[in-house]
Amino acid sequence: MTESLKKHIREYIEISDDKLEKYCSAFRIENIKKKDFLLKEGEICEDEGFVLNGCFKVFRTDKNSDDQILYFAVEDWWISDIDSFINKIPSQLNIQAIEDSEILLISREDKEKLYQEIPEIERLMRLKFQMSIIALQRRIIDNLSKPSDERYQDFLRDYPKTAHRLTNIQIAAYLGVTPEFISRIRRKIVLKKP
Repeated sequence: MTESLKKHIREYIEISDDKLEKYCSAFRIENIKKKDFLLKEGEICEDEGFVLNGCFKVFRTDKNSDDQILYFAVEDWWISDIDSFINKIPSQLNIQAIEDSEILLISREDKEKLYQEIPEIERLMRLKFQMSIIALQRRIIDNLSKPSDERYQDFLRDYPKTAHRLTNIQIAAYLGVTPEFISRIRRKIVLKKP
């Protein structure tokens, strides 16, 4: 079950087989059914996850009961509410399975302990955090400077393996537009095709 995690880690760092095995053995596997929650707003995020298969949305619900999706997590993505996980505070986010999913989970305590024992893992997570911050920075800049139709096209280009798994409502909640806008832009794209 941890083969995809091992492969993922080796894409970023060099690590001995023994250390990699020790790290991966700290994870436990969970199956999450479609629409079930891995985390609900108000709970403290006790685990960080690595998605083996399936799809999750990380979101909050506003006062009008509309979802605001921060990101989707599919195969080989890490997932958690990092603020709640690190600071041990109630989460402002929900993590819900969009599909039946399988995930590896590691507790905060085990992760911290392994940082001390396996410095390579701390380096891995630093690299992953840097990549996440870059992606977040780019998304904020795009949201401030690009029109909605261009952001939709960018989403399709950047996440081709994810976009087809999502509804118009989910994509709209990620882009901050209406589902009707997504339907219109999709029709436009179809009409432009030769």
